[in-house]
Amino acid sequence: MASLWTTQTKFDKWLEVEIAACKAHVALGNIPEEDYQIIKEKAAFTVERIQEIEAEVNHDVIAFTTCLAEHIGPSSRFVHMGLTSTDVGDTALSLILQDVGVVLNEDIDTMKAALKLQADKHKHTLCMGRTHGVHAEPTTFGLKLTVWYEEMKRNQIRLNAALEDLRIGIVSGAVGNYAHMPPELEDRVCEELNLKPSPVSTQTLQRDRHAAFISTLAIIGGTLDKMATEVRALQKTEFNEAQEPFSKSQKGSSAMPHKRNPITCERVSGLSRVIRGYAVTAFENQPLWHERDISHSGAERIIFPDATIALDYMFGLMTRVIKDIVVHPDSMMKNIEASFNIFYSQPLLLILVNKGITREVAYRMVQRNALAAFDEKVLFNDKIRADKEFTDIISEQELDELFSLDRYKQHVDTIYARIYN
Repeated sequence: MASLWTTQTKFDKWLEVEIAACKAHVALGNIPEEDYQIIKEKAAFTVERIQEIEAEVNHDVIAFTTCLAEHIGPSSRFVHMGLTSTDVGDTALSLILQDVGVVLNEDIDTMKAALKLQADKHKHTLCMGRTHGVHAEPTTFGLKLTVWYEEMKRNQIRLNAALEDLRIGIVSGAVGNYAHMPPELEDRVCEELNLKPSPVSTQTLQRDRHAAFISTLAIIGGTLDKMATEVRALQKTEFNEAQEPFSKSQKGSSAMPHKRNPITCERVSGLSRVIRGYAVTAFENQPLWHERDISHSGAERIIFPDATIALDYMFGLMTRVIKDIVVHPDSMMKNIEASFNIFYSQPLLLILVNKGITREVAYRMVQRNALAAFDEKVLFNDKIRADKEFTDIISEQELDELFSLDRYKQHVDTIYARIYN
């Protein structure tokens, strides 16, 4: 990913745009074929020389074209003909972002594969589901991972939509009015570069496209943050249900040799905050003065490389966590048992309702016993079986069927079928 944001790569893309523009000019009869061939053959640059020129002229595109002219010779008079700086810069940025998209799609595919592998492995591994941080009902660890898998699928759709919205070029001149070249030239340039021409523009591509892309990166980072935060929570000593990988040679604390801290997940959470901050900057880049200013330009030189490199790095970190995650089913079961089975309150409530008791009365009957069971530290099962108010209504067989953990696994296969198939 970092290689896509080097100065060398930027100028390589600029040259692609300039060559494509020259080729289009030939087709329209504006440039002699022999001059185009000279430009195509001799066009070259070095980053060092461009920077030397820029230090003098204080304009990066002029420095770039001046450097090209030193290599091309007289035919260089046709380079950048009718173009403005942003025609080159914004179109080249679109090209770079398409390459960025290839890397990020590979990252998502790798993450999805890791999630699916672990979800299959832990399809029926029971763990406690928590709402508001409090025991709710058991679920399976595989279902937890499946939620992340499905969200990552949505992220990939969002990413590709944002990339398609940025698969666009602009060759329309100083204020986007095509005063010095026809729209046909733009059409030809974009076709050559596998981009779509901007339907209408000012001197710049409008930054709603770029804001949508960066905000999509922030959403994807938010998913990774959600995953990391859950692993961090499950790694708490009191839970000990799952842990990020910890190598034999790794050390967790400079002071306490016993520590195994979730530093990888914490790193992911921290970096996701950076990307969310960059989304704010991208939103701020949308309003520009009149047909163009460059208040967005300096910011974009930071947020685009940083956000994409950070996200790529975060994917590497979090994919390793998922691939090598340490799961403790025994601890999960111990934590399930810690609530004395009061999570059976809802199926018990439904039985009473189905037997004709109003929901309000049934709720109070169940709640009274559930809260007492937890406070007294006795099994909810025993509480209910000792309460004649229940045993007069519900048979022993019904209670046996009620107090079964299998109910929390019985529909997992159906959910998996609609997600993974």
